[in-house]
Amino acid sequence: MSKKQFSAFLVSFALIGLGAGAAVGQDYPLRAIRVVTSPAGGGNDYPARVVARSLSGTLGQQVVVDNRPTALLADLVSKAAPDGYTLLVTGGAHWIGPLLEKVTYDPIGDFAAITLLDRSPTILVVHPSLPVKNVRQLIALAKAKPGELNYSVGGTGSSNFIAAVLFNHMAGVNIVRIPYKGTGPAMTAVMSGEVQAIFATPSGAAPHVKSGRLRALATGSARPSAIVPGLPTIADSGVPGFASESLHALFAPAKTPPAIIARLNREAVRALQSAEVTALFLQAGIEAAPGSPDELTAMMKAEIANVGRALKAAGVGLP
Repeated sequence: MSKKQFSAFLVSFALIGLGAGAAVGQDYPLRAIRVVTSPAGGGNDYPARVVARSLSGTLGQQVVVDNRPTALLADLVSKAAPDGYTLLVTGGAHWIGPLLEKVTYDPIGDFAAITLLDRSPTILVVHPSLPVKNVRQLIALAKAKPGELNYSVGGTGSSNFIAAVLFNHMAGVNIVRIPYKGTGPAMTAVMSGEVQAIFATPSGAAPHVKSGRLRALATGSARPSAIVPGLPTIADSGVPGFASESLHALFAPAKTPPAIIARLNREAVRALQSAEVTALFLQAGIEAAPGSPDELTAMMKAEIANVGRALKAAGVGLP
């Protein structure tokens, strides 16, 4: 075979491969799809069920939710066949957790990102006795009294823990961390005045802010949130670039064919942009956040780097 003939053969082979990949995407799915997520009632379960129900209609195959122990999710899905029939819905702990403890998976390399599903802001709230009405005043007070103010957290690695560590690092303050066994006791400690501040969920904070038992200062979302209308962001209140939210995302095992990832992304984004899913998410205190696989991967990498620096500064997590 001449060099010219060999080159033509390679081009033809590549085109055949591309055609086969497209065919895989067009034929998919041919059977039921399994969405693996954490136990029923947990934060991952609700968005998983809403999206699975919507995908069942648009993909023409049943999409079933398979609830498993949280600690097993990543390992189970990363080792599944990369054929688009086993997916994962999980939260930010999937990519932040490896900064805090050793895990058996690579959150970037062992998975194919499909789309971010939703986001929900953390809310910075304080006890009303604290003489601050906004974030700038809190920062000024913390700098005037280093190590004298404190905040409660519901456990290492929780969303309020990460938000507080980030805030200390990015605002350049030393507000002391007081750990509690769960977010409930952590919130109770702030309402009683035992602790002065907490990064809470909107649903957890709203009733107490309304009753006057807590004062909301700002939201940790990157941009103003429809979940807490009228509340300024921390980023716009003296800590540029601050963002700390509860997130859930959809993944497949690494090496899943690009055509299948593209199909799943297209249908998931369509679902997330629908009025029905948007309304169901808002009812649960979360906002639909559709995007591309590349956007999800870039967001994870940026958050891993940002949180990693904050944890290192706080002397927390793996070296």
